[in-house]
Amino acid sequence: MTPAQPTTLDAAHFDSKARQWDENPIFRERALKIADGIRRTVPLNRDMRALDYGSGTGLLSFPLRSELGAILLADSSSGMLEVAAEKIATQRATNMATAKLDLLVDPPPTQRFDLIYTSMTLHHVPDTDRILRIFHDLLRPGGYLCVADLDEEDGSFHGLDVVDVHHGFARPELGRLAAQAGFADVQFQTVFNIDKERETTTQSYPVFLMTAKRAGT
Repeated sequence: MTPAQPTTLDAAHFDSKARQWDENPIFRERALKIADGIRRTVPLNRDMRALDYGSGTGLLSFPLRSELGAILLADSSSGMLEVAAEKIATQRATNMATAKLDLLVDPPPTQRFDLIYTSMTLHHVPDTDRILRIFHDLLRPGGYLCVADLDEEDGSFHGLDVVDVHHGFARPELGRLAAQAGFADVQFQTVFNIDKERETTTQSYPVFLMTAKRAGT
């Protein structure tokens, strides 16, 4: 898998979209479907400490917050985190906190997690192998990783002129990288389809959920 090049879609791009992010019904529905997929494959409980990496405004974490313990919402976009923090305060979600974090640049958190989940973020991370290894190191033995992202596509999802993203992922290759990073029990399921209107047709982009486990108990 060829690493993507930084940084056409950078934090400033997401900062500019943060205030309108939750208004998009596709984003909201996708988050709910991914949350359902996580519930189907991970035995969630209130003792679990979770990391939502690339959390955005928290669209995925808020549906899961009553089923988990402490949740750290981490993102490189200050604008997204500002919106997330406002939602945490408004909804009095006392088990949730935010952190500005890019795991390829910044020191990792000192705490360890029972669950790490990330939605539509991995294709923005240049070094897939490295981020999977960092996720593995941040998990406690027996912890779970859940990655929701696009199946491999032709580059039309973001537009061919956007160069800082992977064009989705081939599931066998991503599963191989996860195993290489130390994960076991790697599984895939399709949780959502994003339909985009083109000039003469509608193109569908499947979104998978990969679940994997760090060995140990």
